[in-house]
Amino acid sequence: MSTAVVVGSGPNGLAAAVYLAREGVEVTLLEAADSIGGGTRTSELTPGLLHDHCSATHPMAVGSPFLQSLDLGRHGLTWCLPDIDCVHPLDSGEAGVLHRSVEETADGLGGVDGRRWRRVFGPLTNGYDALAEDIMRPLTHVPRHPLRLAAFGPQALLPTAAVARLWRSRTARALFAGVAAHAFRPFHRPASAAVGLTIIAAGHRHGWPVAAGGSRAISDALAAQLMEFGGRIETGVWVRSPADLPPADVVLFDLAPRAVADILGDRLPGRVARAYRRFRHGPGAFKADFAVEGGVPWTSEAARRAGTVHLGGTFEEVADTERMIHAGHMPERPFVLVGQQYLADPRRSSGDVHPVWTYAHVPHGYDGDATEVIIGQIERFAPGFRERVLDMAVRPPAAFEDYNPNYVGGDIVTGANTPLQLAMRPRVALDPYRTGVPGMYICSAASPPGAGAHGMCGANAAASALRHLGRRRARK
Repeated sequence: MSTAVVVGSGPNGLAAAVYLAREGVEVTLLEAADSIGGGTRTSELTPGLLHDHCSATHPMAVGSPFLQSLDLGRHGLTWCLPDIDCVHPLDSGEAGVLHRSVEETADGLGGVDGRRWRRVFGPLTNGYDALAEDIMRPLTHVPRHPLRLAAFGPQALLPTAAVARLWRSRTARALFAGVAAHAFRPFHRPASAAVGLTIIAAGHRHGWPVAAGGSRAISDALAAQLMEFGGRIETGVWVRSPADLPPADVVLFDLAPRAVADILGDRLPGRVARAYRRFRHGPGAFKADFAVEGGVPWTSEAARRAGTVHLGGTFEEVADTERMIHAGHMPERPFVLVGQQYLADPRRSSGDVHPVWTYAHVPHGYDGDATEVIIGQIERFAPGFRERVLDMAVRPPAAFEDYNPNYVGGDIVTGANTPLQLAMRPRVALDPYRTGVPGMYICSAASPPGAGAHGMCGANAAASALRHLGRRRARK
């Protein structure tokens, strides 16, 4: 029987392990922390309430081709949807409202903006599942749906600012800005629209769900599936060099590129080592979790029903703050994401006290305290919020990196979304998962298709590893 070792138990490491074990490979998964999950962990960061540690809302995971191929519901994974997916309030009292339905969202925008929203997102949404089969694999693969990919490509290559010009109203432009900001890229840069277009299309197709019981339910279900296939998981195991690895036919690393370079050292070909050490990380996140009595007193009625609320003001304001953090400057009013997962999953709350999940976009490696600016941004659109806060827990960029070393400098998407790294990450190669060391692969979010709890980086890397195992067997 072929053997594999997977280093790191984030959703991609778990997905890689499950993929290989399902194909009859004997898999051992090693995790340095005391608990599995990477960015998909959940615990009582404030007493009695369930808070997601990082990844929280999952429009990309629920439609993942690999996760959909598994019966994770049998292992306890249930998706819960809020009444409204996302709201972007403005100081005027208006708000951009993103519903699961393209039609309902367009109707809310009205007039020309509604028609243009339908024109952009109607075809993307209707063909999203087919499109996902291509965009969630490396650029170098032979496309399964070339016409859909060809239609999406020119839109994805545009700057966010260019796409936003399609809409006239402040609410429509702000709504798109808030989702596009998930890329942590300045809006004037080429291909900065790709992430926003993809997330909105995925959400219109599958919604913006949360996992019942917290994001840890995703990792728990994958772990249960792995063990059902005969795989093993060992926690508290640090891998610092090849000497720390048990014998195996293939090894997959759910780690940032520099960490892989540090482990493999001189075994890496020089060109690969240089690429891994030059791999660019993006801005950071400063996270604050709150225990809030009675929930957030949003001025916008729609925000009180939304699973996600984006705080940043107008398109122009969000564009300015994203440009500033990319240049290393901390804005007075940074872009803030607010998660109200308890609205879809009430078991996370305790009576009338609710967990509110937030993070601000901050410069890479930011060492200041953004707690007050996060509270200030919430107060801006929900006066009286501060008085409702009973407890809080914060995680600055350095603590994010301590929590998960893949989050270098607080970069929770594991790599800057530059045009090159969107297309060819972590290096330019026909098979981006191969490290250049025979039988060794990288499967983290630093590889295609990038960040998210979808597990596709791991599944794609595992498919590459299986091809290697097939060639070895053929030679024997």
